[in-house]
Amino acid sequence: MSSLAGATFTVVTSEMLPVGLLTPISRDLQVTEGMAGLTLTITGLVAAVSAPLLIPALGKLDRRAVLCALMVLLAAGNFLAAWSPGFGVMLVARVLVGIGMGGVWAIAASLAVRLVPPRSIGSATSLIFSGIAVASVLGVPAGTYLGELVGWRAAFVSAGGLSLVVSAALVMSLPSLPTEGAVRPGAMLRLVSVPRVRLGLIVVALIVIGHFTAYTYVRPVLEKVSGVSAGQIGTLLLVYGLFGVAGNFASGAGASRSPRVTMLVLSGTLSATMALVPLLGLTTLAVAALLVVWGLAYGGVSVAAQSWMLMAAPEDREATSGLFAGVFNAAIAVGALAGGLATDAAGTTAVMWLGGVFAAGAVLVLATAGGRST
Repeated sequence: MSSLAGATFTVVTSEMLPVGLLTPISRDLQVTEGMAGLTLTITGLVAAVSAPLLIPALGKLDRRAVLCALMVLLAAGNFLAAWSPGFGVMLVARVLVGIGMGGVWAIAASLAVRLVPPRSIGSATSLIFSGIAVASVLGVPAGTYLGELVGWRAAFVSAGGLSLVVSAALVMSLPSLPTEGAVRPGAMLRLVSVPRVRLGLIVVALIVIGHFTAYTYVRPVLEKVSGVSAGQIGTLLLVYGLFGVAGNFASGAGASRSPRVTMLVLSGTLSATMALVPLLGLTTLAVAALLVVWGLAYGGVSVAAQSWMLMAAPEDREATSGLFAGVFNAAIAVGALAGGLATDAAGTTAVMWLGGVFAAGAVLVLATAGGRST
């Protein structure tokens, strides 16, 4: 399980590195901060497409071998990003990262039920998804610190090296994982017709779009709205990530009992927190407090949403995970794009308001779903 958590940590760290490095990347590659945000958008879009398509395309290939190959591809994308002499090459690199991320996420999310006894599935799923929260704790802040110390390219080199290490760890720690049966492409469309699956996907999309509308541009917001210095950005993101890990495990326990209530609490908290940043986050201390709450809430979204999906369609775990990963990453791309358009058109404060509106939409959907929810 720890190697799978390492895989989710590495793919999410690779995806999210531009968040803490947005300013130096835009300056070095001579694009606006909104344009630099496309490095996150393109990765999310590619992951959104690759996750549901890779699962049926892989057929009956051993999932351990597939995971290792995808981690090597992720390494190649990170190394290319580190070398990129211009923005075009950077986008190509981020396409490779997106393919690796979409595949790893979709496969890893469905493996807990194959590796542990039934009574441990909830905790094992939380452990796998803890890699996402820990990526916020160590990955993004570490990349930010590296960017300040030796340049943003070194952060991508480090992510590439870590990808290779994790690939080796997967080989050594996982058993052979032949598939239980190939997933047919039509299975994805059939799942969308299941009311509880469809509702969960809509809620996840709204929450994640809202979060990434705001979080992709959190560095400019911290600098321009809260007056935080460049040297403090990494520390604040570390605070956010630490509480994200706590939120991951706390929400995992709650989601195993009631995914709907858990998602309702998380989306409401996220909406309120993002909306309050421009109003109350005017000092370093105040915005740090808001980031604590933000981290607690968003840290639980991945595990709570995955628990929802597995309960909604327990007989189609891998197909459900692929569909979930696709929608999740599409939402990341849409959120990053929406935030980029908002910040270029209306300034940094606008991304917080817009993110809060999307998350509030999730609250509305959940509150009116009634008995149709999980």
